[in-house]
Amino acid sequence: MVFMVATQLSACGIFAVGGVVAGASIMADRRTPGVQAIDKGIELEANAALSKKFGDNAHINVSSFNQKVLLTGEVKDSNVKTEAGDYVKAMKNARSVFNELMIGPNSSYTARANDAYLESKIKTQMIFTEKLPSNSMSIIAEGSSIYLMGILTQNEADLAKKIASNTNGVKDVYVYFDVISETEKTRLEKQGKAEQTQPSSPPK
Repeated sequence: MVFMVATQLSACGIFAVGGVVAGASIMADRRTPGVQAIDKGIELEANAALSKKFGDNAHINVSSFNQKVLLTGEVKDSNVKTEAGDYVKAMKNARSVFNELMIGPNSSYTARANDAYLESKIKTQMIFTEKLPSNSMSIIAEGSSIYLMGILTQNEADLAKKIASNTNGVKDVYVYFDVISETEKTRLEKQGKAEQTQPSSPPK
């Protein structure tokens, strides 16, 4: 019963986020399209490789933002944790790796549903917060702890951490931001708007 309730709440949270995205003016991702593609490639490759390598001995989630890679989840022992971290560190496009894998049994479906609910709830709050670039952040929940990645100014970073920390059900908050100046923020936003207005290349 707990799992069903958590799943339904998660679905509602995701729907709310989707509704806001559909109806609001969305700030551009501060990563270039090339870096966004690199991040997606890191996640796909590492998730597939680690799942194949460790199977049921681990539950590993790989998140990449601006080529900073975060590993969360559970592993059987310290050897598996080290091996997983070393694999990702060896990937040519990984700028830095944060190995937050916990040693212990794989999390339950109920725990994962609760984490999905926390993620959707925090994402919704971020979207509704004025001047917070939710599209330039990644929010990961694992074991009721929240991990934040993104490209933010110091004021934005402080605000994002405060929102996550004040969310009911959150145990701890860890931040891995690339902190930029206000000048760099303005430059990146102008660059993002320019990229959005560029016409698509005609098919050859």
